[in-house]
Amino acid sequence: MLMREILKTPAWPTWPLAVPDIPRAAEITATVAAMGLLVASAALPNDRDSAPAASASAPVSTAHNPGRESDFGAYLGAPYHYPSDFHLKKQGVTDLTIPNIPWYTKPFENPLYYGVRFQRWFEGGLFGTMLDFTHSKVYAPMKGDRPFEGTIDGKPAPATAKIGDYFDKLEWTHGHNMLTLNGLVRLPSLGIISPYAGIGAGLSFPHAEIHLKSDAHRTYEYQYTGPCAQALFGLEFRLRTGSIFVEYKFTAANYWGPLTGRDGTWYPIDMWRQFSRWWKGEEPPNGWAGAKLISHQAIGGFLVRFVPKTATQ
Repeated sequence: MLMREILKTPAWPTWPLAVPDIPRAAEITATVAAMGLLVASAALPNDRDSAPAASASAPVSTAHNPGRESDFGAYLGAPYHYPSDFHLKKQGVTDLTIPNIPWYTKPFENPLYYGVRFQRWFEGGLFGTMLDFTHSKVYAPMKGDRPFEGTIDGKPAPATAKIGDYFDKLEWTHGHNMLTLNGLVRLPSLGIISPYAGIGAGLSFPHAEIHLKSDAHRTYEYQYTGPCAQALFGLEFRLRTGSIFVEYKFTAANYWGPLTGRDGTWYPIDMWRQFSRWWKGEEPPNGWAGAKLISHQAIGGFLVRFVPKTATQ
């Protein structure tokens, strides 16, 4: 089902797009620019780096010579989530579909969109691997009439209604979390500009906040909800001891999680409780819910580079 939805999804957003809020756009641009300047100033060589090497064991610049190395990095960004159907099913009581929800992202509002990654490039620097964690967000619009299909609490759902009429919360905001293992390939470099591409797959561990108003309690916890995948292309600007990068990612995640009606605590505890319920064959008291989330994501960040000590000038 996930692959069929990916293939049927158009490659770009439907036009026309909403005009962005100008003050908010200026604030975001200024924030990203400030971060870029700070990262660049930290990665540029200082006076001691620029001085002649005191010995053969002094560190060397690998800006123009990508090779075997390990990189640790972090990034910010902004996603676009395609509209998709939301499903909620509770055996014998509710079987609801809300088609084509235009999910919000709010990447620069707390909690921020962010990610961290660890990369390892093999001998020669052509191929590598990457463990990538992405913290995105997904909000359903609570206002505005939307089509409803199926049943709610044993009664036919209205033809149209506001999501906020039936839900106090419908979001994954701490967040739309994806952990993927990726293969990387480095493309021919242009000076210090090193293009790269990759593809990978992994698991989704979102923090759900879903509360149907007729349920006594909300579901507010970390969950395992299914597989995810991503493809990426980026440009790495290699400075003396680190890099700045910009990247495009296409991601797909298949959510289907339990509605437990409980407030969770820490991630390991929530995962253990979910595993325990599954092991015992217990059905969640408020049913199951989920959606297929397919996204374009633009990110930018920095990498700290670690090269083998055997490198020589």
